[in-house]
Amino acid sequence: MDESSGTGPDGTDRDATPAAPDAVRSGWPLYEVFLRGKRGLNHVHVGSLHAADAQMALHHARDLYTRRNEGVSIWVVASRDITASSPDEKDPFFAPSGDKVYRHPTFYEIPGDVPHM
Repeated sequence: MDESSGTGPDGTDRDATPAAPDAVRSGWPLYEVFLRGKRGLNHVHVGSLHAADAQMALHHARDLYTRRNEGVSIWVVASRDITASSPDEKDPFFAPSGDKVYRHPTFYEIPGDVPHM
């Protein structure tokens, strides 16, 4: 975006319509933001934001969610790309894994010096 000429990233004249930035921003896709803290082992959902593309979302997420240097890694995912199971169908959805006991580490002892298991 060129601040001196008043043109937006798509080449439109921002000065022509004062509401243009809000109108453009409302059309931007929604991104979900996941942050891994310095002491964390996994990424945690911390919020969501609108951005024109994934790179912009990553930069905005850094500015919004790591202001105190608490993060070491950020993931941004377009909300439209997330597919989730329904909480109403949790019993039938997860039932097939209940009869597969071999998937659970219950048949052997985990050594004490193995961290984070």
